[in-house]
Parts: sequence; structure tokens; C-alpha cells
Amino acid sequence: MDNRPASPFRTRAEKAQERAQKRDAVLTAAVRMFNARGYHATSLDDVAASLGISKPTIYHYLGNKEQVLIECVTRGLEPLRAAADQARSEEGRGIDRLRRFLIAYARTNMDDFGRCMVRTGDELLSPPSAAEIRARKSEIDRTLRALIADGIADGSIAPVDVKMSAFAIAGALNWPARWHDPNGPSSAEEIAAALVDTLIGGLAPRPCAPIRG
Repeated sequence: MDNRPASPFRTRAEKAQERAQKRDAVLTAAVRMFNARGYHATSLDDVAASLGISKPTIYHYLGNKEQVLIECVTRGLEPLRAAADQARSEEGRGIDRLRRFLIAYARTNMDDFGRCMVRTGDELLSPPSAAEIRARKSEIDRTLRALIADGIADGSIAPVDVKMSAFAIAGALNWPARWHDPNGPSSAEEIAAALVDTLIGGLAPRPCAPIRG
């Protein structure tokens, strides 16, 4: 039996967990202000005041304002990258894999970090950071195009222009990041399914009309 008194000092794991929780709290407060006010109209002083901490505390956990924004955008991209990896590894018809990927895409774009990711343009970032984010977004675009191409190859999608179709789909599913109301009558899941089913319907092959003599 261990009779040693409990240590008043936190373990390394406890310290790491506390640090992660504090980072999450700062990021959540920041992303909500970025989405509500815009990046330029939000200061780290505002974020710090909302949490009852000092601005140097934010620097300690995350860095400067651009680094906070990059982390918010990165968190918005992470679920999309995971969905892309899953879609690439799945078996089945292209159109079915595409639908599952697009529902995850649409749902992500309506949460706090996804909304920030969609709304953050290159003009808000330094050139190196903008290039890094563009490269990450390009991964998602390549997956979208590949799934459309797979569907065309297996006959589950009509022979459409892959590039233009990907642009149209992404544009339609990015837009809810600007108009979706989390307190509205429809949930993000319901909106995602409705939008994706409409878009998928436009890609499905059409039966040939009978020739009338």
C-alpha cells in the first residue's frame, strides 16, 4: 500500500491537458469574434477581455493575431481533410462517396471554425501564410474533383465538366457559412443534407428520353 501523501503538483499530463483547454478557450472566443465582427474589427484585447485574461496570455498560448487566425482556419480545415481521407479510402459508387464527403463538407462550413475558414481570404494573411492555407484548401478541391471523376468513370455521375462542377458545388456549400443561423429552425445537418441532395441530383445520369416517330 502506498502511504505517500498526494503531490500538490500537477503531473506533466495534467499540465498538458490544462494548456490545451486554455488554448481551446482562447480559440473559441477568437473565432466567434472574427465571425461576428470581422478580422480587422477584432483585437486581441477584445478576445482577452472576453475571457478575463491579459493579451500577453494569448501571446503565450498562441502567438500574435495572425497566428490565432491561422490556427482557427486550420481547425476549420481539419474535419475536411479527415472527410477527404475517408472518402478516398472508401469503396462504393463515386456518387455515394461524394455525397458522404459533401455532407461532411457542408456541416463543417456551418460550425464556428469552418465558418472562419470559408470567410478568411488571402488578403487577411501574410503571403507565406496565404500560400500555406491555399495549399491545404487545394487538397480538398483535388478530392472533390477526384470523387466526381470516379463517379463519371463508374457511371453513377453524368459526364459533366469535372472542374466546373467542383467549383459550382464548393461555391454552393461555402455560402451557408455566411447565412446559416445556428438558432434558426433548421439544423446544420438538415441544411447540409438538403443542399447536397439538390446538388447530387444535378450530377446524376438522366435516362434517355424515348424517340417519338
